Amino acid sequence: MSAENILEVRGLNKYFGPTHANRDINFTVKKGEIKGLIGENGSGKSTLISQIAGLYSWDSGEMFLNGEPYNPKNPVDANNHGIAMVMQELGVIGSLPAGVNVFLGRTGQFTKNGIVSLKALNKAAEAVFEKWGLPKIPLGKLTDGMMIEARKIIELARALSVDPQLLLLDEITQSLSLNNRNKLYEIINKLKEMGRSVIVITHDVEELIQITDTITVLRDGAVVGDVISRETTPDEIKRMMVGRDISGEYYRADMKPDYQEKVVLSVKDLTVPGEFENVSFDVHEGEILGFCGLSDSGIHAVGKAVYGLLKPSGGSVTLNTDGIKIEKATVALKSNMAYVPKDRDNEALMIHASILDNFNLPSLIRLEGKVGYLAPRKLKKLASDMVKEMRVKCTDIYQPMDALSGGNKQKVNLGRWLVKEPKVLVLDCPTRGVDVGVKAYIYSLMKEAKKKGIATILISDELTEVLGMADRLIVMKGGKVTATIRRDEDFTEQSVIGVMI
Repeated sequence: MSAENILEVRGLNKYFGPTHANRDINFTVKKGEIKGLIGENGSGKSTLISQIAGLYSWDSGEMFLNGEPYNPKNPVDANNHGIAMVMQELGVIGSLPAGVNVFLGRTGQFTKNGIVSLKALNKAAEAVFEKWGLPKIPLGKLTDGMMIEARKIIELARALSVDPQLLLLDEITQSLSLNNRNKLYEIINKLKEMGRSVIVITHDVEELIQITDTITVLRDGAVVGDVISRETTPDEIKRMMVGRDISGEYYRADMKPDYQEKVVLSVKDLTVPGEFENVSFDVHEGEILGFCGLSDSGIHAVGKAVYGLLKPSGGSVTLNTDGIKIEKATVALKSNMAYVPKDRDNEALMIHASILDNFNLPSLIRLEGKVGYLAPRKLKKLASDMVKEMRVKCTDIYQPMDALSGGNKQKVNLGRWLVKEPKVLVLDCPTRGVDVGVKAYIYSLMKEAKKKGIATILISDELTEVLGMADRLIVMKGGKVTATIRRDEDFTEQSVIGVMI
């Protein structure tokens, strides 16, 4: 093994039952290198770094860390070897305070006579946040109920508290807004300057090329190529990922607003204390209304409040087609509104239940027969039809959701609402954690929904996404609307960032 390599993986194989998740993986990371890892959902990326992080064992092959054999028993063992990971799916415990989550599994250093000193623990956690310039989080507050971005920052603080020589980041960037994403880039560069190494997984090909030194591409569990980031292109990476050229439209091809005059949903002077105030807008039939902003903008809370998941102190949400006031989520559901949250595993899907149960849940009222009887035949047919229509890769409709890749989870998450053809569709970061192929498919579904006259609210931390798909874009800052930009006006990243910041 070369002395310049911090990590070397040789001939690694991992099976999950009949699934060959990693196939003879050979993979190296140099000291001070930012290594990108990319592939379609299910290509084996997360499996590979989960083995490096001590979450999984491997079936054959070997690893070396700084030239020495490396076989971590668990994540704490990996931490002791200077390896830390931020997982794609959330890894905080909601019933514990933020500060305790930072030192999860390592609270012994703050324990005396069997009692944990929360004062000493929170002081140490605060020092981690200050050292790395992370945004402030209330360390004594339970993480349950915190936005996904805050929870990701807590996970990042936990990984950095290990003072890692190798940091593993699995799809963290798409959980962060623009300002916190830039902060993460600064941290990555700081680690590089310190001679530390980072492995970054992201489905944003342009971002990966920009922030890494080299990129390893996986397909069907195997390495298909390694490239130098500054010498490659997004099209080359995509071609390596899927084994062919990706053709066809991605975002919308038109550059003018295109929707009906009829207003489907009206929001007037809506205020949720501590989140946003006096937000007003209309959504029209067949319109995609975009929302974007920095981490404190309140855009994600707007989506929750519109669907009745957050109780406002003032203002109203009215479904104009029926004159119904949306004050609770149960009213929104009965009124054929749909909501796809940013945090699909914790706020949307029944992650341990079957694909069948998840597809059917929003449609139970429609599917029930006399005296509330649910016919198994109808439930099975809806799930089977939607698996085919949404192209969900699975063994059968009885497979548990947590066995699916992120992209296939999101297909179920979105498809279970689209089958109802809702009047209003609220999408909060609908392409978070999915590959370019699934992204393109989700955008095609949004275009189809638009043609059917569905009013869509698209909330996203990805500027290119809202600019590519929205008819109008509402920009928020500090909980207030600062601008509304139409598709036929100055619809560019520069103009939006100027208003956002």
